[in-house]
Amino acid sequence: MTPAARLAAIDLGATSGRVILGSVGPNELELRQLARFPNDPVPLRDGLHWNLLGLYRNALDGLALAVREEPGLASVGIDSWAVDYALLHDGRMLGAPFHYRDPRRGAVGPPLVHEHVDAAELYRRNGLQHLPFNTMFQLACDRADGVLDGADTMLLIPDLLVFELTGAISAERTNASTTGLLDAATREWDEGLADTLGIPRRVLPPLVDPGTRIGMVSGAALEVVGAPVPVTAVGSHDTASAVVALPTTSDDIAYISCGTWGLVGVELAHPVLTDAARRASFTNEGGVDGRVRFLHNVMGLWLLSECVRVWGEALPTLLEQAAAVQASVPVFDVDDPRFLAPGDMPARIADWLREHELPVPASRPALVRCIVESLAQAFASTVSVAASLSGAAVSAIHLVGGGAQNALLCQATADRSGLPVIAGPVEATAIGNLLVQARAVGAASGSLESLRALVAATQRPQTYTPTTTRKPVTHG
Repeated sequence: MTPAARLAAIDLGATSGRVILGSVGPNELELRQLARFPNDPVPLRDGLHWNLLGLYRNALDGLALAVREEPGLASVGIDSWAVDYALLHDGRMLGAPFHYRDPRRGAVGPPLVHEHVDAAELYRRNGLQHLPFNTMFQLACDRADGVLDGADTMLLIPDLLVFELTGAISAERTNASTTGLLDAATREWDEGLADTLGIPRRVLPPLVDPGTRIGMVSGAALEVVGAPVPVTAVGSHDTASAVVALPTTSDDIAYISCGTWGLVGVELAHPVLTDAARRASFTNEGGVDGRVRFLHNVMGLWLLSECVRVWGEALPTLLEQAAAVQASVPVFDVDDPRFLAPGDMPARIADWLREHELPVPASRPALVRCIVESLAQAFASTVSVAASLSGAAVSAIHLVGGGAQNALLCQATADRSGLPVIAGPVEATAIGNLLVQARAVGAASGSLESLRALVAATQRPQTYTPTTTRKPVTHG
């Protein structure tokens, strides 16, 4: 095994992106943020889009800074959100990638797919929770608009940035598993399904696994970055990377990767493709080393961030005030589709409560407490259902990501689940990204459990124990 390696992680979230410089070795795991930049959607006449050019420029500048600080940088890896993509012809993008919150595509895509394949058959093939913005639904819109006719490649967001860095075309498997076009059992492209949906096979790139060296920074990117850094495929779906960084070697745990979304589930060796899992809206997404992330997407901290945007107030202050709220607050369904698109979130929540004959909190702190308790209830219920559907035993919940800083949410989740919540690391996605790179370059070794043991030895999560008596999570 080599000494500690210096590595860079480009971590693109739904609201911001970062470049992290890491040092990983047999007994070492350190990271430092070098750059942070916003990720704001751009409304155009045809819908909501990602500002991919701005993101890529910021990522390049951050990587150049990493090279200046560490001229011998051993590798860089890229992770991002799932499902969204660009279509290319001869290496050129055919327009800016759509944003998954674009309401038109979410309304049009599913009926176009279900004309050919019903929901039950889709689940048996791809194992995915029905989300109206899944890649195959978006591609159905592109097919109907004739856009696919001129495309020779589809690249998901991290694969697109890897292509711009290296010129290599590939699809990393964990993120490809969110497209709806990957066979849940074989983890290969379901070309028969693509044929049925009128999606040309030519647009499906070659699949690669996390840990694969893709190429070197070259071309125009090399001029900016300043060195031919190796580019390594990581768990490019940010949740796949986050789950790598759970600080535990136990297998009787559930996880919540909590950021804009709350991804709540358990890690399995094989997918669960039962009709009960489909009806419960659980998904089987690919994990690092062939693991399965059996989870449900909960709306997550998006609810709070949209309220803060509308109010123009600081979230830490509102959370502190919300913790002092003594009166009981109602609990609402955080997964109601009305909460998906950007907009006046406080008004939408108030409308939901009125429609269900529940009281509307009279103050902003009370509404924040209502959101936190509703998220915690959704998290606790989802853990319980995940255990029941999969047969997994769950003795604790690991909550990683930005939500680990929200003490009120962590404690409420412990109280409502009846299970201890181990919160942290906050930077789980970047850590998982770095760990997969470190193993690829020989600075770390072993199974996922070995990588997680390093996280447990070097990070200090906070444990929240239940303060009320509630029925614990059971399993089948």
